[in-house]
Amino acid sequence: MKIEHFALNVEKPVELVQWYVEHLGMRVVRAANDANQMHFIVDEADRVVIEFYNNPASPMPDYYGMNPLMFHIAFAVDDLEAEHARLIAAGATAEGDINGTPAGDKLAFLRDPWGVPLQLVRRATPLM
Repeated sequence: MKIEHFALNVEKPVELVQWYVEHLGMRVVRAANDANQMHFIVDEADRVVIEFYNNPASPMPDYYGMNPLMFHIAFAVDDLEAEHARLIAAGATAEGDINGTPAGDKLAFLRDPWGVPLQLVRRATPLM
């Protein structure tokens, strides 16, 4: 089996998706003009699909209250410091410092403007 997508219930999917397209290089592969405003977006490599939607039948997760170590969406980047600064200028907020690992990776947590935890990753050796 392969994973088709993962989904997040968010308060403002239309605005959030626009931000991900503009600032994270994602593109919309399907959108529904229904009450839930479902949007499926894919990363630049056409490998990972995320669905953002709004369904008030389910409690809204408290993304701001969620520790990024519990959940985050990670993006591989070449210049972590430049991308970190660029995303903060675009409305993201930093969650701690840029850190290194014993394996030589660089990592930084941010939150998008709606509180969803993001991670920027510069791997010494790419995962794939």
